Amino acid sequence: MKTFNTSDLSLAAYLSMVGLKLLLVEKDNKNKFNFVFEDENSTASNHAVSFLNSDFLKYDNHVRNLKKMLYIK
Repeated sequence: MKTFNTSDLSLAAYLSMVGLKLLLVEKDNKNKFNFVFEDENSTASNHAVSFLNSDFLKYDNHVRNLKKMLYIK
């Protein structure tokens, strides 16, 4: 079975949104997560590029910036 791995939460959400099946979420000893998707047709890399050009990425960046503002004193 072919798989695609990413530690990027936003990319993982996008891949899930476009229909890739999430197989496993792992957490290493440094508290870093790894998302494993089924990728039988080798489409995940193309979806990752689409993610970089999508409004989803713009939205995610805005959410991240707003979260940072919450912690500014």
